[in-house]
Amino acid sequence: MTIRLPAGNGEFKTYEPRTEPFAATSGTPFTSRTVFSAAHVVADPFADVSPDSPAAVDWDATLAFRRHLWSHGLGVAEAMDTAQRGMGLDWAGAAELIRRSAAEAKAVGGLIACGVGTDQLTGPATLDEVRAAYEEQLALVEESGAQAILMASRALAAAAKGPEDYLEVYGHLLRQASEPVILHWLGPMFDPALEGYWGSSDLDAATDTFLEVIAAHPDKVDGIKVSLLEAQREIDIRRRLPQGVRCYTGDDFNYPELIAGDDQGFSHALLGIFDPLGPLAAQAVRVLDTGDAKGFRELLDPTVELSRHLFQAPTRFYKTGVVFLAWLAGHQSHFTMVGGLQSARSLPHFARAYELADGLGLFPDPKLAEERMKNLLSLYGVNQ
Repeated sequence: MTIRLPAGNGEFKTYEPRTEPFAATSGTPFTSRTVFSAAHVVADPFADVSPDSPAAVDWDATLAFRRHLWSHGLGVAEAMDTAQRGMGLDWAGAAELIRRSAAEAKAVGGLIACGVGTDQLTGPATLDEVRAAYEEQLALVEESGAQAILMASRALAAAAKGPEDYLEVYGHLLRQASEPVILHWLGPMFDPALEGYWGSSDLDAATDTFLEVIAAHPDKVDGIKVSLLEAQREIDIRRRLPQGVRCYTGDDFNYPELIAGDDQGFSHALLGIFDPLGPLAAQAVRVLDTGDAKGFRELLDPTVELSRHLFQAPTRFYKTGVVFLAWLAGHQSHFTMVGGLQSARSLPHFARAYELADGLGLFPDPKLAEERMKNLLSLYGVNQ
């Protein structure tokens, strides 16, 4: 059986789908790395909403996907940008997501950390208002029993006059945190509103401020998540961290080499690409746990082409590809996203994502994925 796919240049190609999925196996908890998958939310396709309406979430399917990730040993990074924070999911929806997922994690013994931001602020805000918004979200996450991830704030980026404002706001929050948190530096390729975060568009200067925050409160920082898509910069930051503070890579372009590490250290992981790669990524980490870095790279290196495709510019729309693959894999019954974001990528983009994911064996039922891909193609007028 073959499938006719658009090649992106007005031409079509014939692709022969894989017949067997990647043979994922469950196993013991990871021992060498802490690994989080930033998980997507599943929209309710039957809700009568517009792209401007509050998100309508299918809670059963959303929580089922988190159980899927936990079943393979992965932690869940909840209510992050992969869950469309600020791109369809508002604070009220994120708060409900945090409560439900934290309760589910407790019930199944799953590892969970949740994003703390300021997205309840919908207009210009003062630094005091930014700090109060962070405090509200931090309190909710801590009350849920989850670990907190202090996310980068659009409101803080707009309100801060320089590095000293970041030092003051983050210092205040870290002093308040009851348990060590993860600090998240999200680059402007993921969110243009975060340009100049930490008080400077010069990444060297911004890095110095970021590290100054950590150095002042090393007992309150479990680790950092760096999402700048620059492997060497992450390595340089990693080497400058205080003893005991971990680096969680958020680099969806260079994650295999960063997780594998070098003779001076390695990164843990908190990645959006581990949403579609869950079982395969878990298998690779278990191989790494045995000390087999070569085997780890042999499993994970071939996934980078798919990740770079999903995260291509405009990078912030990578969520569309993530949800598309979840639909093809049978984790949800439809390809609908909150905010109507399913329209954010082109048909050739979807076709290439399908081809790359199928080649990796990511679909538990390749025949189902093929049928769903053909159904999508038919909506665009592509006959088979």
